[in-house]
Amino acid sequence: MDLGTLFEFAVERHPNHEAVVQDDIRLSYRELNDEANRIASGLQTLGIGKGDRLLLVLKNRIEMVVLYWAIQKLGAIFTPINFRLSLEEVEYCMRDSQAKAVIYEPASEQAVTQAMKDVDTIRIGLCGASGANVSFDDLRKRGTDRPDRSAIQASDVCLMLYTSGTTGGRPKGVPRTHENEYGAAVAHIIQNQYRTAESTLGVMPLYHTMGMRSLLSMAFINGKIVMTPDYDATSILNILQAENISCIYLVPTIIHDIVNHQSFADYDLSSLKKLGYAGAAMTKALTEQCFERLRPEVFVNHYGSTEVYTYSICNYLDRKPSCAGKPGFHQRLRVVVADPNGTSKPTDVVPVGVPGEIIVDTRSIESFQGYWNRRDATEFAIRDGWYFTGDMGLLDEDGDLYVLGRVDDMIISGGENIHPLEVEDVLAKHPKVSEVAVVGLPDDRWGQVVTAYVVARDQSLTASELDEYCKMSPSLSNFKRPRKYHFVDALPKSAVGKMLRRKLRDEAVQNQLNTRESVSS
Repeated sequence: MDLGTLFEFAVERHPNHEAVVQDDIRLSYRELNDEANRIASGLQTLGIGKGDRLLLVLKNRIEMVVLYWAIQKLGAIFTPINFRLSLEEVEYCMRDSQAKAVIYEPASEQAVTQAMKDVDTIRIGLCGASGANVSFDDLRKRGTDRPDRSAIQASDVCLMLYTSGTTGGRPKGVPRTHENEYGAAVAHIIQNQYRTAESTLGVMPLYHTMGMRSLLSMAFINGKIVMTPDYDATSILNILQAENISCIYLVPTIIHDIVNHQSFADYDLSSLKKLGYAGAAMTKALTEQCFERLRPEVFVNHYGSTEVYTYSICNYLDRKPSCAGKPGFHQRLRVVVADPNGTSKPTDVVPVGVPGEIIVDTRSIESFQGYWNRRDATEFAIRDGWYFTGDMGLLDEDGDLYVLGRVDDMIISGGENIHPLEVEDVLAKHPKVSEVAVVGLPDDRWGQVVTAYVVARDQSLTASELDEYCKMSPSLSNFKRPRKYHFVDALPKSAVGKMLRRKLRDEAVQNQLNTRESVSS
C-alpha cells in the first residue's frame, strides 16, 4: 500500500482532528488533504508525475507538509535537502538527483538560484522567493480538488534523503520505498508507545530521517505536528506548553537546551509523557536530568540511520544510561571484526564485550537496498545481506548494545554528520596553515563539537581569522565549521605518516600537546 492512500485512510478516520499547526495556521486532516490535493493537481499542470524527483530546499514549514503529501499522491519522489547547504552542495544534489523541479524559499534562495543559473529545471518559490517560474500560491490556483492518481506499488521509491554517510566526500542519495517508510513509521509508533491523537514538535528537519518519522507517525495515528521553521529553546518551551505536546523525538542537543533553560521551571510540561532521542549520543548526566526534570513515562534511545531506520532501541535508560539496547521491532544485529577497508564479513562475529563494527540485517522492511547511482558505496556498505554501519560497538552480557564511536572519523554534532576531511580541506588552503586535523570531541550539548588542531605556518594566525575564513568558504556549510581551535607544534602521525586523529581524541595525549591557544568560536 502507498503512503498517499494510507494518509487518506487517516483523513477518513478522523477528518476533524488537528493535523498540522504553524503559528496561527491550524489545519485539520480534511483541510490538509484538500490542500495536498490542490497542490498535487497544480504540480501535474507542470508535467510532474510518478517517479519524478522534486528537490526541496526548505525550512520546516507547513507548506513542506502539504508538499510531502501532494508528492506522495502523485507517486513522485520527495527529495529534501538541508536549506543551509552551500552553493556547490545544492548544485551537486540537484544534478545527482536529476530533479524535475526545485522548491525553495528566501533562506535558500541565493544558493539555489546560483546553482540553477545554467540548468533548465522548474523553479517553485515559497514565501516570496525570487527567480521562480511559479509560486506555491500559483500551484494552488492552477490545481483542482482531485489530482489524477497513478497506480503506485509498495516497492516504488517515495523519498530520497541525502547523507554524507561514513565515507565523506559527496553526499549519497538514499532511495526509500513506500514499504520502507511505512515500516519505519510503524516501528516508530510501536517503539515509542504512541497512541491515537498524540502531538509532537516538527523541529527535526524533514531532510532528516528523524523529521520524517515524526511526520509519518503522527499522520498514521491522527496526531498533531507543530511545525517550527525557526526556533530556539524558549520558543520550543512555549510550544510545548501552549500546544500540550505529548511526545517529542529530538537530538540530545535540543533536549539539553530545553532542560537547562534558565526559565525551565516556569513552564507547565505536564502533558509531555514520552521522550525519544536519536542522532547522537546522550551523556549520562543529561539522561539523569531528563528523568529528573521531565519525568517521562516513556524514555527511548533510538539508534539507527537514514539507510536502515532502526538498528536498536533502549527504553530502560534509568537502569542503563547511554545504552542502545536491543534490536528494533523489524531488526537483528551483530558486532563483527572492524575493518575500515571493508573486508569484514557478517560471519566475523566478535565475543561478548569485545568492540567491533555494528552490522544490521537488510531484510528489514525498514532497510534501503542501495544508494542512488553509487554502486561503489552500495557494495562497500551492503555485504551478504548485511548493512555495515561504520559504527563501533559492543554487546554486554545481557545482549545489550553500546555504541562506542565511528569506525572511521565521522563527527556527529547536533545530529548532523560532518566528515573531518571536508573541513580540513578548507582550512588547509589558508596561507598561514601548515597542517590541520579535525576531530569531534565530546560535548554535553552537541554530542560532539567540531575541533581543529592547527600547526601554524605563521604564528600570528588566530582562531578568529580561521573562523572568518571558514564562513567565507563557498564549499563549507556554516554548521560544519569548527567551534574550537587548538594551535599545536605538531600533529601525531603513524610511522608511515598517516594522521592519527584517534590520538587527538585521547585526553591523555591532548594534555601532553604543546598547546599555544584554545579558542571557542
